[in-house]
Amino acid sequence: MNAKNTLLLIKALFVSNIAFAQINENHHSPHKASFYSAILPGLGQTYNKKYWKLPILYAGVGALGYAIHFNTKYYKKYKSAYRDWIINDPYSKSYLEFIPPNSTEEQIRREHSTWFTNSLESKKQYYRRYRELSYIGMGALYVLQIVDAAVDAHFYNFSVSDDLSLSIVPAVLEYDSSAIGLQLTFNIK
Repeated sequence: MNAKNTLLLIKALFVSNIAFAQINENHHSPHKASFYSAILPGLGQTYNKKYWKLPILYAGVGALGYAIHFNTKYYKKYKSAYRDWIINDPYSKSYLEFIPPNSTEEQIRREHSTWFTNSLESKKQYYRRYRELSYIGMGALYVLQIVDAAVDAHFYNFSVSDDLSLSIVPAVLEYDSSAIGLQLTFNIK
């Protein structure tokens, strides 16, 4: 191998390394964005430089977190009240806060026991259901933000020219028979 061939080989390797480095600089990894989002919600959006999505994401997390807290709190209250009402333990009377004003416990037990029992059970089930739906919503938001980060990473280098044009030209269409029509052509420059 002579010096000229060696020099050409070195030059070819150098140019291909530069081209490879440029390809890697422009490559935006959807896997990396998904992984970042799975580790910390919103980190994938930050990797994709979509900072405007972070307040929306964390507002959703905050709202669902509050819904979980609120529904759990009232579920526990009604669960405890229902249990205490059914057991009728004189030392555990958490149901007293749910007795209507101008009524006494004895009056409710005598006249409206079935209604009060059904009411406590119904409220307990109501708050349990919405607590579970809040957890499902939180999980769905978590998965959605991972998918969003992956999709944004796929389209990171995608660009559409500002110069889109549509041209309408008369055309002869020949399938089974000849027909005259219009041909629509989209041009991207």
